[in-house]
Amino acid sequence: LPGLRLAQKDAVKYGGGVNHRMGLYDCVMLKENHIAAAGSIKHAVQTAVNQYPELPLIVEVENLEQLQQVLKLDHITRVLCDNFSINDLSSAVKLAKGKLPIEASGNIDENNISDVADTGVDYISIGSITKNINAIDLSLRFG
Repeated sequence: LPGLRLAQKDAVKYGGGVNHRMGLYDCVMLKENHIAAAGSIKHAVQTAVNQYPELPLIVEVENLEQLQQVLKLDHITRVLCDNFSINDLSSAVKLAKGKLPIEASGNIDENNISDVADTGVDYISIGSITKNINAIDLSLRFG
């Protein structure tokens, strides 16, 4: 929601969640569009590390083949597996064991979060906690 970024971040924190970052200044997240623009995962990672060597680096992958590419690279803090099936998440956890933390993201809600957690992922992203909210009707009366 426009103008409420910090309030949303605080709400996640106070609710027991962990934010990826507070803004563009404290973590680099390479998403599919960044990787496509760079031409490859390797080039996108090299560019990010060269420009922001002090920042944590999270790389999004869309399949197990991309995950295998990421696991061969240095300087990555976490891998975000986007829209993976439960079977592919389980495979991703096995592939990355001891190398990098795995985060599940995409189409996760209260109906399937237990299945996602059972795969052994280290983190689970649920965008709906800040995107799909309903406003409450509040009023403040004086006098």
